[in-house]
Amino acid sequence: MVTGRKSRYETQKSPLKRFLFVLGIVFFLLYLVLGYMLIFTDKIPLNINHTGRLWLGIIVIIYGILRCIRLIQQNKE
Repeated sequence: MVTGRKSRYETQKSPLKRFLFVLGIVFFLLYLVLGYMLIFTDKIPLNINHTGRLWLGIIVIIYGILRCIRLIQQNKE
């Protein structure tokens, strides 16, 4: 009886793909942390007002989310 399922050897990712996936997750988390730091703290010395910091933080967070979505879509292939 033949099923349509693949064996675990056919579905296993190469070490390079696994490394790039983990690296993508790490950068996603870094973008989130950077965005939150821009919004909620003054630890990053930028010479812009609070509204500018807020918008820059939102843009960085949205960029991180878009990269994560793209990473997940590439990992499904």
